[in-house]
Amino acid sequence: MFKNLFNRSKNMTEQNPNLEQEQQDGVVQTEATNTEISIDSLQAEIAQLNDDLKLEKARTANAVYEAQKSVERVQRESEKHKEVVLEKFAKALLDSVDNLERAIQATGEEKTALLEGVELTLKSLLSTLEKFGVVAVDTENGFNAEFHQAVGIDPNAKANQIGNVLQKGYTLNGRLLRPAMVMVGA
Repeated sequence: MFKNLFNRSKNMTEQNPNLEQEQQDGVVQTEATNTEISIDSLQAEIAQLNDDLKLEKARTANAVYEAQKSVERVQRESEKHKEVVLEKFAKALLDSVDNLERAIQATGEEKTALLEGVELTLKSLLSTLEKFGVVAVDTENGFNAEFHQAVGIDPNAKANQIGNVLQKGYTLNGRLLRPAMVMVGA
């Protein structure tokens, strides 16, 4: 049976010698058509991949931007937190400054070793506070409602001038930490 089939194919080829060439050309045409389809599909796929790449680049750029903004936000929050902690710490130390100043006033005019030690301690504490931006509020150049709190009237002082300072005020890096409590002339 296979012999007959083989013979038949051989006979057809012998009868039409161009049949084999036509069959090969048909394969070539079919391959060319498949190649054209493949080139078109590959170009479409390349275009799709380029679009996907653009999208992913945009997403990556957005993610990098968001990450940078997050870092900046964390840094701002960290700085704010440092300022708040420094402010609380400085306010707590101001009580010690006030107590040392009261101790110096309580001794009067008598110079003792204890008084000298308290004065040196106060000086050291104030210089340390100044290193971190804590500065005493100016009370020499008149009353300023932003930095002074008037708690009474001093009859001996001129109008709008500070007569008596009851408690020193302090600023931290230019911001008011504690207002100076003063008596003002009327």
